[in-house]
Amino acid sequence: MAHTICIANQKGGVGKTTTAVNLAAALAVAGKKTLLVDADPQANATTGLSIDKRKITKSLYHGLIGQVGAAEIISETDVPKLWVIPSKTELIGFEVEMMGDEARDRVLGRLLTQCVNDYDFIIIDCPPSLSLLTLNAMTAASSVLITLQCEFYALEGLGQLMQTIKRVKQGLNPGLTIEGILLTMYDSRTNLSNQVADNAVKYFKDMVFKTRIPKTVRLGEAPSYGKPIMFYDPSSPGSKSYLDLAKEVLNGRRRKDKFVIV
Repeated sequence: MAHTICIANQKGGVGKTTTAVNLAAALAVAGKKTLLVDADPQANATTGLSIDKRKITKSLYHGLIGQVGAAEIISETDVPKLWVIPSKTELIGFEVEMMGDEARDRVLGRLLTQCVNDYDFIIIDCPPSLSLLTLNAMTAASSVLITLQCEFYALEGLGQLMQTIKRVKQGLNPGLTIEGILLTMYDSRTNLSNQVADNAVKYFKDMVFKTRIPKTVRLGEAPSYGKPIMFYDPSSPGSKSYLDLAKEVLNGRRRKDKFVIV
């Protein structure tokens, strides 16, 4: 059965999609069958894997509203052992479609049960909001990976996200844990990045991944070429950092002391 990780933060521009695409690719490079689920209506993870949205006839939206099964919307990528459930802007209509469904917060979980035994990892890219889509992702997930950018106000809103995760655990997904907090856009040359990193470790201790994702031009360029960073520039610091993150995640799977939300 796949270990399902949703990547969440209600703020935009904090590296969620970059992390979803590159962590999924790094796990695939490590030999793990991985499925990336693009649960963001912006569909950036879809284009970041060179999937042409104009040619997509059925997407995550159609799976969520029950028109098709999971097998019909899973697409191959150019990365061996990596598959994707793509998204399009029509996913915006999901909340309206599900308004009358009493189990609307479990729809994604129901869809993924159709393929959960086919993969080692399922990575879910969430939208930049605490919306019904994010709630579905947390309900379907085994754990939550939180991206935290090393910028001013970074820790603002993190308490609200933690409370949301706690409520999901209490009401919808008792087994939900926190995979870890990932520091993104880290620049070791600046006092601000180091201060944010120090504060994160001070408050969240071992919950913070040792890997820190650097702020680099190459990471920003890779999506425009439809490639994960380790295929766009294998020798770059960004590539090394996401491969290191994948190792931490894989090592974490062998740990028994997961970060339980209380």
